[in-house]
Amino acid sequence: MFSPPTSREVVQLFPLPARKRRLEGLYLSESLPPPAAGAPALVYANFVTSLDGRIAVTDADGATRLPEGLTNPRDWRLFQELQAHADCLVTHGGYLRALASGSLGNVLQVGLGADGADIARWRADRGMTAQPAVAVLSASLDLPVPDSLAAHRQPVHVLTTAAAPRDRIEALGEAGFDVVVTGPGPWVRSRDAVEVLAGHGYRRLYLQTGPRMLETALRDGVLSRLYLTIGHRVVGGECFDTMLRGAVLGEAGAVRLSALYLDEAAGGEYGQFFACFEAG
Repeated sequence: MFSPPTSREVVQLFPLPARKRRLEGLYLSESLPPPAAGAPALVYANFVTSLDGRIAVTDADGATRLPEGLTNPRDWRLFQELQAHADCLVTHGGYLRALASGSLGNVLQVGLGADGADIARWRADRGMTAQPAVAVLSASLDLPVPDSLAAHRQPVHVLTTAAAPRDRIEALGEAGFDVVVTGPGPWVRSRDAVEVLAGHGYRRLYLQTGPRMLETALRDGVLSRLYLTIGHRVVGGECFDTMLRGAVLGEAGAVRLSALYLDEAAGGEYGQFFACFEAG
């Protein structure tokens, strides 16, 4: 038996044997897998979920927010470590609208502030850009683009469908954004998005999207790795989002556990798991 982990450690439960690992650098030290078979770029995703599968809840006024108690500085640290590996962050129009309304925080930059200085150095040491590019998937093109993207000189690619309003396609193009029509719709499919972004030279794509993109990434066989933070908390609620919607996935949803960590110092009396699954 080993002594209990300190506040800066987690316990690796899998693969065995169990051992203590330092939280900072846990994901920075990982070697990411190759792209899924037939995919032109590595695609990986991350979700925070409760034990009852809630990733977001909707307030009475219709605002979407993260469930209370699931997010904490330790999960945020590992979220940023996953961002550090990315050439391009993939998000969606719903997130930009939530960001503009103030219901969600800004997660479009990495390595900012004193607590992220080592992450910024990690990218610089590997010859990576200071900030990853950002791809926004949107069918409506109702996009309040945050000023932080221009402030940090991040390339912005807008991926949409042939059903998008023509005037908004033209307006975004005139504003200097790279707008690409990927297919007929009704939404942007993951394989189309991956092929477009790989064509721009991006080799590591971090999905900061929602259930629909995760579903199509699994169905299209382009997802290589899925990270989950599982809070030791049951959230409940009448209106909520879970990790996946749509028809049964079948074998397309089969994933393999590659790592599992127990974090007992998440805050208060509740802990969390950090899990990693291989897909594709």
